[in-house]
Amino acid sequence: MQFNSHCSGSCMDSCCEECGEEFANCQCGRRTRSINAPSPSPSFGPKAHLKKVPPSQIMHVTDPSGQRLVWKGTPLSVLIIKKIMDDSVLGPFKELSRWLSEEKNLLIYIESKVFDDEDLLNDKDFAPVRAKMKSFKEGVDLSNKVDFILCLGGDGTLLYASSLFQEASVPPVMAFHLGSLGFLTPFEFEDFKESVNMLLKGDAAVTLRSRLKCLIFDSSDIPNGFDNDRNDDPNQIIPPTPKKVDPPSLKFKFQVLNDVVIDRGPSPYLSNIDLYLDRRKVTTVQGDGLIISTPTGSTAYAAAAGAAMMHPNVPAILITPICPHTLSFRPIVVPAGVELMIMVSPDARHTAWVSLDGRNRQEIHKGWCLRITTSVFPVASICSADQISDWFDGLVECLHWNTRHQQKALNTPKRGDKNRNQVNS
Repeated sequence: MQFNSHCSGSCMDSCCEECGEEFANCQCGRRTRSINAPSPSPSFGPKAHLKKVPPSQIMHVTDPSGQRLVWKGTPLSVLIIKKIMDDSVLGPFKELSRWLSEEKNLLIYIESKVFDDEDLLNDKDFAPVRAKMKSFKEGVDLSNKVDFILCLGGDGTLLYASSLFQEASVPPVMAFHLGSLGFLTPFEFEDFKESVNMLLKGDAAVTLRSRLKCLIFDSSDIPNGFDNDRNDDPNQIIPPTPKKVDPPSLKFKFQVLNDVVIDRGPSPYLSNIDLYLDRRKVTTVQGDGLIISTPTGSTAYAAAAGAAMMHPNVPAILITPICPHTLSFRPIVVPAGVELMIMVSPDARHTAWVSLDGRNRQEIHKGWCLRITTSVFPVASICSADQISDWFDGLVECLHWNTRHQQKALNTPKRGDKNRNQVNS
């Protein structure tokens, strides 16, 4: 699997990928340029230019319309993530699985707890399909076994699918709306055959949803370089180097799609935590806590706490206080390339607690450190229409963004009406 991108040659820098015409004469209406200059080291005026850096330190920000999925080879396997504790999803799961197995000849991976579900075990008609499936338990590495993912449920199902891929790239995800909110699940199950066929054909629009890599240490002395996922080959997706041994001070690690929440837990006292940006202390948070979120997570807890809602293609990290004990602490946005570090203040009256995508709750003590950076392994979310339409449709349909009755127009004044120049509200 790979994504369409622009070559650095002079032709692709001046011509549209779709129609082959120069951008000035392009009639297809699709934007295909990066928001950065074509060169990783753009110039400013006749003499000034940016200092060249290793490829591992370059972050390319492409136009959303240029992100389209293509296949290197024919997809042969699929992971189906089904919402649990919801009987209404069982029927669609069986129908989808039977079609993928019998019509598409795909190898299906499902979780062990789904594979051993009594409803599936007792369904004799489904037995031939179940016999061809492969089951797995959470924690097993599926990164090189699964070609794509199908989610049946709500937003939490997609978050769970993301959590299964912690150490490598995430296969592309198509999410069907069978849950409650459905902001991250743009596909309707009634059209699943058409949608999956579109995905298998390739050239599907993709939204790259960034994730946050979170590391909890029991010391502020963090080893340098041990968690570096990047390498000097920009075309290499999965690092070829052997897996590095975690240092003894590392207590927990996790990659989140939505947010990291640091709060006061069961303590009656204010949370008192120090926030560092690139090893420089920027503030002390006193309140109920702090939310560190991705642009995808900006429409979740962060939105409820007063943060701006941000398109997932924006390369950024959102920092949102939870009920700060000050009137001047407003949510802020920082570049995606920075390193955030959070520690319990030496003056704190209690410890703090960390939640990662709403799960894996961890307690952090004085002297401990939570390190947060943007992961190099985003989630490739398949779009129903395109990257812009899907997002705004979700805002309106799920969150009722800017929804109100339309103001009525005024009647056009008649000719000769003495009041035609008066404006009545």
